[in-house]
Amino acid sequence: MAQAITQAAVTPRTIAVEHIRISSERPFAEVRRKLEDTVPKLDTGIAEALSTGDQKRAKDYEENGPKLSIFGERDHGALLQISGSRRNALQYDIGNPLTASTMTRHQLAAALYAPLRVVLFEDEQGRGVFEYDKPSSFFGQYGDERVTEVGRYLDATLETVLRNAAE
Repeated sequence: MAQAITQAAVTPRTIAVEHIRISSERPFAEVRRKLEDTVPKLDTGIAEALSTGDQKRAKDYEENGPKLSIFGERDHGALLQISGSRRNALQYDIGNPLTASTMTRHQLAAALYAPLRVVLFEDEQGRGVFEYDKPSSFFGQYGDERVTEVGRYLDATLETVLRNAAE
């Protein structure tokens, strides 16, 4: 008996994304230190609490936890060693698991962008530069005001954190 052939549906769509650059007058190392001193590493226990439905822990985290945390960090500059030109460049995943769940409960595809990706690199003068894509510009593609609203909250929260690190 012949087996039925199935095909996956592929639906391309182009979206406009606003790109942000925050240039500091401070050295890369100082900007990095300020960011890492003010944005804590993610408490991995919160993900476990959320996955088990621990409402009490989630409420406590929402009220007393950090607005943003560093989920991970990659030394992108080290990858350039292959070309003999190592640079200071770090890629961060920054977000909040509760904030992410606020969006993904309405649009699961929004998980594509949670946590947010930010790069900090050293310019030619040794100063720190942040670059990232504005959250509301890519979360807006879902056409769900509940998700877009969270994106606007993240616009302001992320910009404040990065400006403070850069100043």
